[in-house]
Amino acid sequence: MSNLLDRINSPKDLKEIPLERLGELADEIREKIISVVSKNGGHLASNLGAVELTLALHRVFDSPRDKMVWDVGHQCYTHKLLTGRKDRFGTLRKYQGLSGFPTWRENEHDVFIVGHASTAISTALGIASGRDQNMEDFSVIAVVGDGALTGGMAFEGLNNAGASGRNLIVILNDNAMSISKNVGALSRYLTDLLTDEKYNKLKAEVWDLLGKFKRRDKIRSMVVKVEESVKGFLVPGIIFEKLGFRYFGPVDGHDVGGLIKTLEHLKGLKGPIMLHILTKKGRGYKHAEEDAPRFHGIGAFDKVTGNSNGKVEGPAYTEVFGDTLVKLAGQDEKVVAITAAMTLGTGLVKFAERFPDRFYDVGIAEQHAATFAAGLASQGLKPVFAVYSTFLQRAFDQTIHDIALQNLPVILAVDRAGLVGADGPTHHGTFDLSYLRQTPNWTIMAPKDGNELKDMLHAAADWGEGPVAIRYPRGAIPDEITDEIGLVDMGTWEKLTDGKQLAILAVGSMVYPALQASAELEKQGISAEIVNARFVKPLDEKMLLSVLKRFDRIISVEENSLSGGFGSAVMEFAEAHDVTKPVIKRMGIPDQFIEHGSRGQLLGDLGLDKDGITRMARKILGPAPGSEKPKARKAKSRV
Repeated sequence: MSNLLDRINSPKDLKEIPLERLGELADEIREKIISVVSKNGGHLASNLGAVELTLALHRVFDSPRDKMVWDVGHQCYTHKLLTGRKDRFGTLRKYQGLSGFPTWRENEHDVFIVGHASTAISTALGIASGRDQNMEDFSVIAVVGDGALTGGMAFEGLNNAGASGRNLIVILNDNAMSISKNVGALSRYLTDLLTDEKYNKLKAEVWDLLGKFKRRDKIRSMVVKVEESVKGFLVPGIIFEKLGFRYFGPVDGHDVGGLIKTLEHLKGLKGPIMLHILTKKGRGYKHAEEDAPRFHGIGAFDKVTGNSNGKVEGPAYTEVFGDTLVKLAGQDEKVVAITAAMTLGTGLVKFAERFPDRFYDVGIAEQHAATFAAGLASQGLKPVFAVYSTFLQRAFDQTIHDIALQNLPVILAVDRAGLVGADGPTHHGTFDLSYLRQTPNWTIMAPKDGNELKDMLHAAADWGEGPVAIRYPRGAIPDEITDEIGLVDMGTWEKLTDGKQLAILAVGSMVYPALQASAELEKQGISAEIVNARFVKPLDEKMLLSVLKRFDRIISVEENSLSGGFGSAVMEFAEAHDVTKPVIKRMGIPDQFIEHGSRGQLLGDLGLDKDGITRMARKILGPAPGSEKPKARKAKSRV
């Protein structure tokens, strides 16, 4: 029997596959996804849970004319396979290969670039409003996970969409609850009834008939209340009805035939529609079904055993943070931990198990988490909000208005700061130094290694005089962890090597590459002073002023945007102190979004590694003695 997936090069081809064989196609797609993700890493559990839904969507609707908006986008692999990208699917998340998230730069079927949660409803409503304003006619569908509904922006979108009355379908992909046979059968019958064309026609006719009575408004109101009461008793969607949506479901999200039938009916209905489906994360792969959190985002693994087979380089910064926080909490009962639905990702599993009463998972709600932390701090507690740099962006206003303005001692553990690798531009954490540095009262630290991260956590918890952000990269620490707690004086830098010809001021993850570059330069007869600029704010003014006066050539290097970053702070300080002598060259991430690839590849491309720093040092110092190019001779005239 031929491979069904081989026949599909566009959604039009999917419509030619017999309905009864879509189950086979779903199995082929799951096998393809498992095979590629086991080699490349990626989001597995969420994609395995959304196969039938994606098949049904592309069977019923006509992409790219009809617009499908995926919330977060981490469940888009089946969508990519069905929209002309199956031949390149093996390049998923690889350097210059397919992105792991939707992006219109890659394919016309990807409506919007997305990687963060709770945005799809707002995006879809904007598209639907643009459609209506342009007097066009197409369907708009937003696919939203139940986790995304913990984010306030999702409800802002629902509120606006419901009030707008525009034609829009929101599909709630609920994978947090099991499918009960009794409730499932009842709700399936009710959904079949409510989406049936004859029922809706009869409903409209009855509504018109009631309008002929004298007390029509009261009678109509009574009918609506009866319908809402029945639906509220039988199904959990009354809240969506109150927000202005017609609610249908919950239905089995793995019954592709049932989904197609339901979507065909919903396609013809007017106004905001909410379809609630129930799915299982990791569907079809035992290991992902049993441990969906681990297979949410995973590196390369063995398909048979499910065990990770990536190279173990040592403890990750995330692990060091988590272990240190547990020890710190054991010594200080005022230490509490907060996460925005990233307990595993931010290293807080052990803390949650050891101190459940001091652990808060607030859901995908970074804005709330930041202000919640401020409230805790106002009561004398020591809140530590562990958050990826890319997601901290969502709480920008709160870092100013609710934390910094009141100078509250909130500690931000900013994980994945810098380039994260294969997840690409939606997840790189390249702006935190810039947007935190501009705000008064913040102290910003960047450890060079695992031991310094451990020491900084202790220093921040002991200090308590204002908000502190500690940023650290994704990946393994470059040192071995010791039990000793080192002293970190607030606002001080650390000179690591003496030098005579130039100084390199390195921040966080760039310190070890700078040391490696220094060793290489030493072989070439160049003496470089390396400074661990571990405080981005406040600057160590005494040491910086000394460097500015002693050296004619200075390099700053950071894994952050050059715009407003550490290098900018150095330049601003030099200007404020009327220091004009040295040539200062800033190294960092340019004013552009960086695509996906391995961290090593991306850092190399940007010159943020040993070789790049060595080249910059040679460039800023000028050509080595004896390496000058000979001057071109003038050609003699033959006349």
